[in-house]
Amino acid sequence: MEIVAEAAGAVDWVSRFADEVIAEAQRRSPGKPVVCASGLSPSGPIHLGNLREVMTPHLVADEIRRRGHEVVHLISWDDFDRFRKVPAGVDPSWAEHIGKPLTAVPAPPGSRFPNWAEHFKAAMIDSLAELGVDYRGISQTEMYTSGAYREQILLAMRERARIDAILDRYRTKGRSAAPKANAKLDAADAAAAAEAAEGSGAADEDDGTASTGYYPYKPYCGECGKDTTTVTAYDDESTALTYLCACGFTETVLLSEFDRGKLVWKVDWPMRWAYEGVHFEPSGVDHSSPGSSFVVGGQIVTEIFGAEQPIGPMYAFVGITGMAKMSSSRGAVPTPADALAIMEAPLLRWMYARRRPNQSFKVAFDAEIQRLYDEWDALEAKIATGAAASGDESAHDRAVRTATVTLPRTPTPIAYRTLASIVDITTGHDEQTLRILRDLDPRRPVTDLSEVRPRLDRAQTWVMTQLPAEARTQVRTEPDKELLASLDDDQRESLRLLAAGLDENWSLEGLTTLVYGVPKVMAGLPPDTKPTAELKVAQRSFFVLVYRLLIGKETGPRLPTLLLAVGADRLRTLIGG
Repeated sequence: MEIVAEAAGAVDWVSRFADEVIAEAQRRSPGKPVVCASGLSPSGPIHLGNLREVMTPHLVADEIRRRGHEVVHLISWDDFDRFRKVPAGVDPSWAEHIGKPLTAVPAPPGSRFPNWAEHFKAAMIDSLAELGVDYRGISQTEMYTSGAYREQILLAMRERARIDAILDRYRTKGRSAAPKANAKLDAADAAAAAEAAEGSGAADEDDGTASTGYYPYKPYCGECGKDTTTVTAYDDESTALTYLCACGFTETVLLSEFDRGKLVWKVDWPMRWAYEGVHFEPSGVDHSSPGSSFVVGGQIVTEIFGAEQPIGPMYAFVGITGMAKMSSSRGAVPTPADALAIMEAPLLRWMYARRRPNQSFKVAFDAEIQRLYDEWDALEAKIATGAAASGDESAHDRAVRTATVTLPRTPTPIAYRTLASIVDITTGHDEQTLRILRDLDPRRPVTDLSEVRPRLDRAQTWVMTQLPAEARTQVRTEPDKELLASLDDDQRESLRLLAAGLDENWSLEGLTTLVYGVPKVMAGLPPDTKPTAELKVAQRSFFVLVYRLLIGKETGPRLPTLLLAVGADRLRTLIGG
């Protein structure tokens, strides 16, 4: 069963899905907990596209929990998957481990973790904790090697002819190479889409077909430890299984006692749906084309394992804007940890909560993050006055808290762009930063940096890691005497008016009025005159003059913020006043 896309204009997709999941769970398994599920492959850095695999069921499960129902969100760590390739930045010698389970591959050099899978799981586990995601993790290595799936594996092998017939319904149709939605992606997003497809754990895995027949089980070799094996014979009665590895090793084992292997993905996934009783699980676009694992899995879970496919939407691509090369040099697209280094957890949650799963969106690492924060602050202001739309209010509520936890937030939320400008100008000097923040609004002065944290720390990280060096601000240490000597009378007068008004207007609001008002006064108009096209040209010329005198460029941080950062005395010196 597939949930139909939400109609245009409808609000709060989370509540709508929760309604359907609760009803479906009560029909399938009355009196038992609702089960929502996600799957993550720790084959490398787990990125922001993968996070949608978690956030979609998390938000639905949290809504179900808020309503008083018992619910569990399972995250299956696909750490028994094969190691597929050596990512950029890792010693090429790791290629010798390709084909081994991720938990049998050594961690990257310098890691404190025992293996590859644990290394990449750790960062995601930390990020999920920061995001307030409540879940129960399942290691597929532990499940397979403990024999937990033994009955299901033996059933799949007995029913291999029927599974082969199901797969054969789709083999002649072929698979679409890529979702059409990706055709218009830019280079960065195309790379991210490729990472997303590869990290899904399944798209390129064989379905069990071999020259020796169809077998839905893949052993890991007893000699080299890799899955470069081919099952050559299997006896249903005794469960004797013989395989040959590409390394030359062969052995016969009893599958009823053997735990060093796994079902191929297109059988493994539906087996888990049945085993866990999953009611809700979304799937990415790479799993939703004809013949893909989600489509085929729906047939296999019913016809072989006697259960039902979870309901759940196909979720769209999550892109990025402006990730600095210095941050993406690891050869992977950005991770939740990368995003949480520059934005607060509620904001990142909000990005996933406010868009329906079938809507794509981008996470900003460039200056667009400032606009995003402006939008967030405007929404909070609307909520405070009761002016927010109900859907927007619901998305905000899901961003700032869960059924059990309220996420930490900045007590005094100064505009992100203002904090970034201050950090840029002061290079993060605490004393200078506090001085400027104290002067922003004399009516409500910031007296301690803890009042603007963690937002201040996120803005500082953004400036230090994402703002290009050529865009950084450096205030002159000495006046530009040549430029000052070249000014005409009108320019000198405009600077005199600016200097004369500093003391009376020394706040962000006051300096904003002052810098926009000087060109009006120069034109013989009252300071509160509404701007005309001609006035805007004059204001722009005045701003360029001040920027050139202060930082040697024609643009820079918002001028009122820059003036506060420079300080009145130094400002007067630099503008010749």
